[in-house]
Amino acid sequence: MIIKAALPHDTSLSSDLKEVAPAAVSPAKVRAEPLIAASPGTLEPPARQAGISATSLGSRHFKADYQVQYAYAYVAGAMVHGIASAVMVIRMGRAGMLSFFGSGGLAPSAVEQAIVQIQQALQPGQPYGANLLNGSHEEANVALFLKHGVRNTGASAYLQMTSGLVRYRLCGLKRAGDGSVLARNRIMAKLSRPEIAAAFLHPAPERIVRRLREQGLVSAQQAEWSTQVPMADDICVEADSGGHTDRGVAATLLPAIQRQRDAAMAAHAYRKPIRVGCAGGIGIPEAVAAAFVLGVDFILTGSINQCTVEAGSSELVKDRLQELQVQDTDYAPAGDMFEIGARVQVLKRGLFFPVRANKLYELYRSVDSIEQIDPGTARMIQEKYFQRSLAEVYGTADAVSATLPPGSDRRTRSAQWPWHRADRRTRCPGGIPRTHPAIVSESLHQSPSAPRFL
Repeated sequence: MIIKAALPHDTSLSSDLKEVAPAAVSPAKVRAEPLIAASPGTLEPPARQAGISATSLGSRHFKADYQVQYAYAYVAGAMVHGIASAVMVIRMGRAGMLSFFGSGGLAPSAVEQAIVQIQQALQPGQPYGANLLNGSHEEANVALFLKHGVRNTGASAYLQMTSGLVRYRLCGLKRAGDGSVLARNRIMAKLSRPEIAAAFLHPAPERIVRRLREQGLVSAQQAEWSTQVPMADDICVEADSGGHTDRGVAATLLPAIQRQRDAAMAAHAYRKPIRVGCAGGIGIPEAVAAAFVLGVDFILTGSINQCTVEAGSSELVKDRLQELQVQDTDYAPAGDMFEIGARVQVLKRGLFFPVRANKLYELYRSVDSIEQIDPGTARMIQEKYFQRSLAEVYGTADAVSATLPPGSDRRTRSAQWPWHRADRRTRCPGGIPRTHPAIVSESLHQSPSAPRFL
């Protein structure tokens, strides 16, 4: 009962969590054991006796805002390149649960096609959203979201506020009947650092609002109202997750940002509470329960959803991930931030990518140009890693580097090194045969959230 007392007023433990994702490849499910032991002589655990269920977990404000039909405060997060597919979003929405389409890395035309497909398949009021990934056609995607009335977006990989993000937020402002300012365009900010949380907990930066007003992209009234609402309705604290990760510890990071949220609420006197949720490594019922014990308002699952029927990943990838054990992931250089040493968490079981990518990064740090690589290592890289000559790899890297802004590190030191091959963030397309050898060289973003319970 001590655990129950530690929870906020609108959260509680559950003994019957079954799913935190859409339908899985394997239909078999198991029942989670309760965290609170049953009293001697009773058949039911205290949580069941107290009427605690999966629907009682999480913030009631969150459930009301997103109109989740069965009051589950569980979200399926966006995965780039449409891995969080339109089919997945539709399946979740029809089940009364919120999910975000993975628009990152896709052309705007593909994003628009997915939005139309989702809106045509769902009934009015059924929840859905689409992702805004910083640096991935942001302005074009914002224009699409406003055109089609997409009211929910997940903002990922933001280090600071941008014009596109602020425009999306402000264009949804209106005056409510009680005189307060209502933000109809909701933003769920996914982040792992307090300084980034601070930017989303504050109102839109005045300089950006002023520029948008001068460009005629927001109205004078919307610019005035911008001071009364934060940039985000929800903060999703990302602990050590699949893909890009700061390797944060949820038990440490969550309380810090929850206190930060409380301070922002008091300082700005917001009328609507800002919710704080959790993501990263959530893939089994015990992890869900642990998150709610920490007082989160909602949880978000990510890479585990790659194993679902609805995911846009290939059957070959799904088969690999179904065999995942908790020790089967590793960290490798992030291709899009290769030079600064950013890391991604990837599957290592049966794959060469983590070892090869880390070797390439070591070479990048230790030599100034590809000509300085010793003959034996150069031969191994050409024959095993790239399966082509370094001259061919260099030519591709140089062509890509020429498209980057002048002064970028990739136009100087990196132009002498085939950095781009570390950016193997791709997934096997559905057409690759089940035994295709290319899988061993791919980067499959995944956390240790083993899908054994599905």
